[in-house]
Amino acid sequence: MDLFKLSGILSLVFGTISIFALPFACIGFTLALQEGYSFSIKLFLLMLLCMVTARNAAMAFNRYIDRKFDALNPRTAIREIPAGIINPRNALFFIIINCLVFVTATYFINRICFFLSPVALFVILFYSYTKRFTPLCHLVLGCGLALAPIGAYLAVTGHFAWLPLLFSFTVFCWVSGFDIIYALQDETFDREHQLNSIPVLLGTKGALRFSEVLHFFSVVFVLTAGYIGHFNFLYWIGTALFTGLVIYQHSIVKPNDLSRVNLAFGTTNGIASVVFATFTIVSFFI
Repeated sequence: MDLFKLSGILSLVFGTISIFALPFACIGFTLALQEGYSFSIKLFLLMLLCMVTARNAAMAFNRYIDRKFDALNPRTAIREIPAGIINPRNALFFIIINCLVFVTATYFINRICFFLSPVALFVILFYSYTKRFTPLCHLVLGCGLALAPIGAYLAVTGHFAWLPLLFSFTVFCWVSGFDIIYALQDETFDREHQLNSIPVLLGTKGALRFSEVLHFFSVVFVLTAGYIGHFNFLYWIGTALFTGLVIYQHSIVKPNDLSRVNLAFGTTNGIASVVFATFTIVSFFI
């Protein structure tokens, strides 16, 4: 593979390799260690491998499935496949390889992760089809990324628990909410091409209100996790910062001004995820 193709593949997934989900996966992993499980560098690296390959497969599959729509949309026509940087066949090969590596990695983690790996892949890949038949596509995306904290916890413990599930519920509401904001950019295009989304269903104002409701519940789940987990002051500082950043993104995106959607979607939420995870993980050791 030449450098041109390699750089194209890297750009296909760059910026999406778990900047939102990986910090929460680290929370789930560290939370399991607090229950007396020993740290294993091998297990940690396998968890990271699963996160990276799952996101690679999901993002590349989304670009592969949506390539015809992306070519018609001025905002997305510069993406790798419609722009001719990546051949669709090469993208499909990339997806298959990442799926196989993901499943193989779960085999070396534990039995429950291995058995659930096809379910996880189905959820994260199925999202790419959902805009064709339901406006709830954002919730499917949220569900896919919400697997991160509980999946990492399962990798260590091999069993479910309520506390990591609360972090999964947080991710579900948080991601679903900010994906609705991101989808505002394509409301007109989606409506013209019979694609479904919350903005198409409810309009710009209604979509923003729905996003606010989801983000309200994401904060509720963060607070609930802190209460049940009896975390210390660092966790609550992280929670305050996370909440402030969630509120901030709604303050800069208005129904009549979508110019800062990308700032709200990528930058603000990326910072929120990393900051919250950092404070939460450090709080476990102080």
